[in-house]
This record gives sequence, C-alpha cells and structure tokens, in this order.
Amino acid sequence: MTPALVDTHCHLDAGEFDGDRAAVVARAVQAGVTRQVVPATHAAAWPRLREVCNSAPGLSPAYGLHPTFLEHHRPEHLDELRDWLGRERPVAVGECGLDHYIEGLDRAAQQRYFEGQLELAREFDLPLIVHARRAVEAVIMAIRRVGGLRGVVHSFAGSEEQARQLWRLDFLIGLGGPLTYHRAKRLHRIVAGMPLERLLLETDAPDQPDASIRGQRNEPARLRRVLETVAELRGEDPDRIATVTSANAAGLFGLADAPQP
Repeated sequence: MTPALVDTHCHLDAGEFDGDRAAVVARAVQAGVTRQVVPATHAAAWPRLREVCNSAPGLSPAYGLHPTFLEHHRPEHLDELRDWLGRERPVAVGECGLDHYIEGLDRAAQQRYFEGQLELAREFDLPLIVHARRAVEAVIMAIRRVGGLRGVVHSFAGSEEQARQLWRLDFLIGLGGPLTYHRAKRLHRIVAGMPLERLLLETDAPDQPDASIRGQRNEPARLRRVLETVAELRGEDPDRIATVTSANAAGLFGLADAPQP
C-alpha cells in the first residue's frame, strides 16, 4: 500500500463542506491522506477553523490573513494573530501573501499585512503558508527583507528560476490540481527536474480541482491524482514520492506522527 499522504493545503472549514465534512475526511483517510493542514483566510473565521480541526484526528490548523480577504482585515488583527499564535501554537502562519492578479486589490495594504505576518512567523519560529498569485517576485523580495524564515509557496505558478530562489531561502513549493492539466508545461518541467525534498503535495480543496474533475468540488482524497501525476512526470515510484513529500511536510510543519523516510 502507498505510504500515507499529507494534504498540505486544504480549506476544510469552507462552507462547501458543511453538508458532508465527516464523509470528506473519511474518504481522504480511505485514499491514504491521513493528515491535512488547514490554513485560515481572515480573523473572523479562526474560531470556526479551530473547531473543524478539533473535530477529527489528523487536521492541523494554520492561522493568518489571506490577501484576497483584504476587505475583512483590520490593523488590530495582526495583534490578535499574535495572541492566537501564542495561545494555540498552530503548525504555521497562513494563509498569507500577495495577490497581484485581482484588479483593485490595494497592493500597499496587502504588503503591510504580509510583512506583519512574516515578522510574526519569525517571532514564533513558525513556517509560513504563502499565496503568491502573479506576485512571486514580490513575495521573494519580502522574504529576503525580513529574513530568517521558512515555509511553502502554495499553488506555485512561478518560473524555474523563482523556484530555485525560494529553495535557497528555505522555502518549498506546493503543487496540486493545476499540475494535472496538459497545458501546465512549465510546472511539468519544474516537477520533472526539481529536488524532491523541496516539494509538497496539496489540493487547495474545495478549489483547484484536478483535470479529471474539472468544474467540480475538489476534496483531499483527490491528492492521490496529484501524486500519480508527479510520479508520471518524474518516472519514479509513487511510493517514493509519497514517502518523501510526506516527510517534507512532517519536517516543515512539525507533524510528528506523519511518515518518515
């Protein structure tokens, strides 16, 4: 049997799962996805996320302020985040980052919240879960300015050179459903040649479904399709991919009971 998998980015607290969340978790476990990292989006959602993660074993929370939820954020939320990090000791700070794709989303405000969360991650010695949509270069610059950080840029869509820069900064890249599409040639090249120790697998469920379920709700059980795609692109045994990427997740997020290589 394939070694256990870790879905390193799943929004299991989303309303799309309210009707069958327990069944979604059960299907994930049946598919071998034994751990999920559940990142936050905005301060008002943190209590609900904590409740969801306490509802079943293997669910680990991260708390942060997502750039596309900018309208919900207030400066005092950074102080509240410090309190949550100190009290709850989550596995990461996030989801945070920059989004230069959505028109009209205040870039200066995004930058303030992002850099505030970078400082908190360094203060609490926690990894970061970073959103970087058409903003990979700006994210890299911010990480360099603050320094002393580690984490993952999830749903990576940058260049091969940007991936190398992130690896040198002690960051991994997370890949999920987009990798399974035939047109994703750049991602295919990156995955085929990259150090496997710098890769994390994710679904971003309920978003970013793989090519086999395009247009449908995504869920963590679909991580196996991502695993199969990585194995096909690299010409390697899926078991090895599963073992190494799960160990990567364990090392980054401190998941003591995740499988080790």
